[in-house]
Amino acid sequence: MISLCYNNIMENRTSQKIAEVLGINLHQIEQVLALTAEGNTIPFIARYRKEITGNLDEVAIKSIIDMDKSLTNLNERKATILAKIEEQGKLTDQLKASIETVDKLADLEELYLPYKEKRRTKATLAREAGLFPLARLILQNANDLEAAAESFTTEGFATSQEALAGAIAILVEAMSEDAKLRSWTYNEIWNYSQLVSSVKDDSLDEKNVFQIYYDFSDQVSKMQGYRTLALNRGEKLGVLKVSFEHNIEKMLRFFSMRFKEINPYIEEVISQTVKKKIVPAMERRIRTELSDAAEDGAIHLFSENLRHLLLVSPLRGKRVLGFDPAFRTGAKLAVVDQTGKLLTTQVIYPVAPASQTKIQAAKITLAELIRTYQIDIIAIGNGTASRESEAFVAAVLKDFPDTSYVIVNESGASVYSASELARHEFPELTVEKRSAISIARRLQDPLAELVKIDPKSIGVGQYQHDVSQKKLSENLDFVVDTVVNQVGVNINTASPSLLAHVSGLNRTISENIVKYREENGEITSRAEIKKVPRLGAKAFEQAAGFLRIPNAENILDNTGVHPESYPAVKALFKLLAINELNDAARAKLQTVQVAEMAENLAIGQATLKDIIADLLKPGRDLRDEFEAPILRQDILDLKDLEIGQKLEGTVRNVVDFGAFVDIGIHEDGLIHISEMSKTFVNHPSQVVSVGDLVTVWVSKIDLNRHKVNLSLLPPREAY
Repeated sequence: MISLCYNNIMENRTSQKIAEVLGINLHQIEQVLALTAEGNTIPFIARYRKEITGNLDEVAIKSIIDMDKSLTNLNERKATILAKIEEQGKLTDQLKASIETVDKLADLEELYLPYKEKRRTKATLAREAGLFPLARLILQNANDLEAAAESFTTEGFATSQEALAGAIAILVEAMSEDAKLRSWTYNEIWNYSQLVSSVKDDSLDEKNVFQIYYDFSDQVSKMQGYRTLALNRGEKLGVLKVSFEHNIEKMLRFFSMRFKEINPYIEEVISQTVKKKIVPAMERRIRTELSDAAEDGAIHLFSENLRHLLLVSPLRGKRVLGFDPAFRTGAKLAVVDQTGKLLTTQVIYPVAPASQTKIQAAKITLAELIRTYQIDIIAIGNGTASRESEAFVAAVLKDFPDTSYVIVNESGASVYSASELARHEFPELTVEKRSAISIARRLQDPLAELVKIDPKSIGVGQYQHDVSQKKLSENLDFVVDTVVNQVGVNINTASPSLLAHVSGLNRTISENIVKYREENGEITSRAEIKKVPRLGAKAFEQAAGFLRIPNAENILDNTGVHPESYPAVKALFKLLAINELNDAARAKLQTVQVAEMAENLAIGQATLKDIIADLLKPGRDLRDEFEAPILRQDILDLKDLEIGQKLEGTVRNVVDFGAFVDIGIHEDGLIHISEMSKTFVNHPSQVVSVGDLVTVWVSKIDLNRHKVNLSLLPPREAY
């Protein structure tokens, strides 16, 4: 009965808690949860239900949904624990209040610990043997405890010393379950202890990846996420030994304050409780919490990097040659037209160990391809043999001033090329040639190509293999879904992989759309989408606004205006005397008084603002607001660099300690966080994002390690 009543009470408190933590209005939270319960997707709610949610974006909506799930799980666990303690007849008003107000699952389990069904321990056996009175005598500082213990000897505790050890075990177990002592110890470790690491087996660290952690120490509360993940990985690989350094004497003194008088047996109880029970338990908890926080940080960073990568501006209207480098097996080339359609593939041998004859033949072949197909850009993958291939391409392009090249991050291209999807698209091609196609298309339209790849395989994060893969996948999928719907999708050219990320659509419906297209020709209106098998009314409602039809008779079908708002647009045009969407019409739209017009049309102001924005730029692409990649015609070598040299580059990856920038050499240069601003920077993502074009200055060159350090700050006059 208590479980049911408790759940009813806690359900009413959940929204209030979310409001308190997220700083979002209680009404907004209730509306989001209600819309979600009706089967609406996050992108749909964010774009088309702004009046209801108070203009919350996708991230805020997801935070509400996630926190609601988390609190619901916590409340269910609280109800279970309360019921179990009540069954034992030990549920006091004070304990109940403590359980009801606790915010963390770990703290809840700490409160439940004394009442939890336990495995059989030495303390259990001692209690069953009747040693509890002896334990009480220890606490009372009775005289001659050894003699007193003689009367408690029994099977399993045959001597007075064994009986006293059993009594001590009872006291240790009881003391180690004291919630207040455990809480104090937790806070003591968190605020004052050190997390330390030392080398365990450096032979397992061939590349000295963990060298800086061979003798490392940092205060627990100040541990940075990337360091936590590094220690975890080093420990898992057997390279590092990780432990804590505590002020044990301080802990022992604090525990001793519980007793008026101390005898050797109480000292032993305190020592065992601190050293063998509570401290190890709190160490495990803190290591878990540090790891969880580090995971969340790494996943958030990966998500942000992925979002910026997906929003990189596409290079439209360009014929691209994809160049997948390799040493012995030859470079695979793929030419695609302006729409990404494959025109031809080729294999050349442009770099050693190929003979000079083969290299010369490769130059002739590449030049012929550039001339024959009027190549605008060559997209070179940044994998094995990339640097050598770049030099080769740059040499050939000296005869083609209208053709440029760009280094493309090929992370995940091999995953795609070996996938079932790639085999279905190009069944007659080898894996390597499919990879070259992916590299070319990735430059033309990064979003359309990257959605074909598992987001975890796109290398724009740190320690992504050391975090919860389930949590990582969920967050990255959310990012992809959000970006795809924010950008919009051309229903007549999109692949099933891209369509599957549209709000309301799934893999089956997406494949049905493509099949319908193939059988019936181009889809000419949003209304026609309803004819696609398995695409019901709810799916249409959720998806329609995000699907674009460029050549539709109704221009609204190529905008973000939802079909449910078409009548409002018709009424708007009538009020403004607009017959067609020309420059004169757009001028009228720009003068609309939104508040007054929204009231006349009986729609929300936020919805009207979005409608006007879409009508002013039908078919607009959000990505056009972002910077396109830097195109190059000549190679830059590490030996060509000088300290203080000014360069242009593209941010490839952002990590906790800095950002990696492609400046046209084989290895990306590192901008350390300390070189990003004259003022304090909490995190590099505050300054740069993946895909940003940045001006940098060379601050350090290490020829032996092929490393270069960069700075966003102009050098001093001395340079």
